[in-house]
Amino acid sequence: MVHVALMGMQEWWPILIIVLLLFGARKLPDLARSLGSSVNEFKKGMSDGGKEEKGGAEVRSASHPTTPAGPSPNGPASSRNER
Repeated sequence: MVHVALMGMQEWWPILIIVLLLFGARKLPDLARSLGSSVNEFKKGMSDGGKEEKGGAEVRSASHPTTPAGPSPNGPASSRNER
């Protein structure tokens, strides 16, 4: 069985210090705001995607009818290259 340990404060401090050094104190609020909006968009897309799949299958099948697979009207591709 695989045990997944949660990160404690001892593990988070070095990560936070490195992020602070890389991006600077001025950009951290912007990065956090951007990350939050990205997560919200992802959640919104996931919830909208489930609704679309239920009703969207009927629309897709009506707007894109399937054609039977068969020989092309021009014949096989190999005969066009031969003389």
